[in-house]
Amino acid sequence: MLKTFDLVLIGVMTATAAVTYTIKHRAELKLEEVHRLEAEIKLEKDTIDLLKADWALQSQPNRLERLVNAYNAELQLQPTDSTALVHAKELPMLRSEVPAPDVTEANAGPKGATMAGAKGATGKAQPVPMSAPRGIVQQHGVVADEADEIETGSVE
Repeated sequence: MLKTFDLVLIGVMTATAAVTYTIKHRAELKLEEVHRLEAEIKLEKDTIDLLKADWALQSQPNRLERLVNAYNAELQLQPTDSTALVHAKELPMLRSEVPAPDVTEANAGPKGATMAGAKGATGKAQPVPMSAPRGIVQQHGVVADEADEIETGSVE
């Protein structure tokens, strides 16, 4: 009886040792994964810090002023008027939020209408944004489908 009991205890101890070793091995693998993830996170944080420093360097006002002066003839930049700034609520709707156009309200122009059809009260062509949503384009008298491209021209 003692020999059977000893054999059972030896079997239980062997099984316990195997389970303990398996758990220890899995824990070491998880610890290696944690260290790898921490290294990746540190690399990403360092990259973000580097990009922030680069952005600060690239957007320095004196650097931008030198670039504007150097390329003024090519870019023909003008100062932004204070009236050109808008609030978020004044921005046009997303295409998904724009209601379907009423055919009776819209001018039935040819597909791919150009700026020549967008006349204001003065009879001159009015500027229309190139990617203007349908509702904004309709305000200028041009009907535009999702696939239409609006050409812009010079407005005198």
